[in-house]
Amino acid sequence: MKKFNLAFVLTLVVSIFFLGCAAKKSVERVGVDTTIDLSGRWNDADSRMVAEAMIVDCMNHPWITEHMAKSMGKKPTVIVGGMRNRSAEHIAVKTFVNDIERAFINSGRVNVVASAAEREELRSEKEDQRVFASPETIKEMGKELGADYMMTGEINTIQDQEGGEKVVFYQVDLTLTNIETNVKIWLGQHKIKKFISRKRYSS
Repeated sequence: MKKFNLAFVLTLVVSIFFLGCAAKKSVERVGVDTTIDLSGRWNDADSRMVAEAMIVDCMNHPWITEHMAKSMGKKPTVIVGGMRNRSAEHIAVKTFVNDIERAFINSGRVNVVASAAEREELRSEKEDQRVFASPETIKEMGKELGADYMMTGEINTIQDQEGGEKVVFYQVDLTLTNIETNVKIWLGQHKIKKFISRKRYSS
């Protein structure tokens, strides 16, 4: 009986010791524009900053003024096409596409039309309206705005690592192409280099 009690007490003491040593979880809300690098991998801040910087560069090139002159002052219409992730890590490409579309729209200088998948959903809604919506609210087919230009791109990485230190180089290349002529009218490039150091704890 005494042995049983002693074992129970020892187990209880050890359990309390490990519970006391366990790391406490802390959650803090931060601004969505705050840059926080934990792993060193591509993150939301990289996606947003690269998209905004590249669209600013795109909007400051002659193609847009040339388009306005030829089209009697009408805004160019752009569609954001495929963005390929050719990097060595998982990247949320859809988030990057959304950031590019947002930067285009916020510039106020171009129209941005829905992607192929989004158009299918919209067309299905219009078909549904023809059956179920009141006549005065039905949206007509054949009124879509055709895009003048398509933006495509890819993300590449190069990694160099030695011991607990690593350098990750990101290169984002974007291309704006005239849909009618297939002429590339703007080529943009943005680079990010990150140095990641993991220090070993000494006893």
